[in-house]
Amino acid sequence: MKAMLFAAGLGTRLKPFTDSTPKALAPVNNKTLLEHNIRYLQRHGIYDVVVNVHHFADKIETTLKDNNNFGSNVFISDERDEILETGGGLKKAANYFTGEGAFVVMNVDALTTLDLGRMIQAHKTSGAIGTLAVMQRTSGRQFLFDKEMTLCGWQNNNTNEQRISREATSLQPFAFTGIQVLSGTVLPNIPFSGKFSLVDLYLHLAKTYILKGYDHTGDIFIDVGKPESLAIAESLFP
Repeated sequence: MKAMLFAAGLGTRLKPFTDSTPKALAPVNNKTLLEHNIRYLQRHGIYDVVVNVHHFADKIETTLKDNNNFGSNVFISDERDEILETGGGLKKAANYFTGEGAFVVMNVDALTTLDLGRMIQAHKTSGAIGTLAVMQRTSGRQFLFDKEMTLCGWQNNNTNEQRISREATSLQPFAFTGIQVLSGTVLPNIPFSGKFSLVDLYLHLAKTYILKGYDHTGDIFIDVGKPESLAIAESLFP
């Protein structure tokens, strides 16, 4: 199985660190977020990884080269000319996943104890085109699922905006944790180009296809997006 790590972002919430360094190289207990997540994937048997780069791309490439890719086969998806957001980044790297039945996509700044192997198995047995890791936690934006955990929509809790892709008698809100298992059939069904979000793609696909939520409430999860979250991450991920 292969995976993609989103590492192209500007990391504006991690300023001033990201004024000179990409967020992927933020240290947690003397390991960068990039290394933490490459090794997380290795623990679940995934050694083939594509990493997209934009902000201080050279520093990410140098770190990988100097550390022999941390023991994995790492390929670079170069977004130096233009950052493409999550959906556009996946589409640019689509050729890397040709022939794959399923693959993992995750944000480089997410650290978690999620049992990825169990999530992958749940995806394979569900028949869904995509499986999204979610939790019951406070968040400004949440996906909406029916009682079978089929994706039905999305809501912005700050503006009360809702986007509904399929009707359901009741909707349960869950916060997305930025980890997903996707079937290869997602790739030829991407109708967008340029910059776009995976959220937009999933809401489009949910009109026709089944996408499932994988509830991992209770696992440790931290979005290392702010300077104060680095200290919290150090106490949780040695």
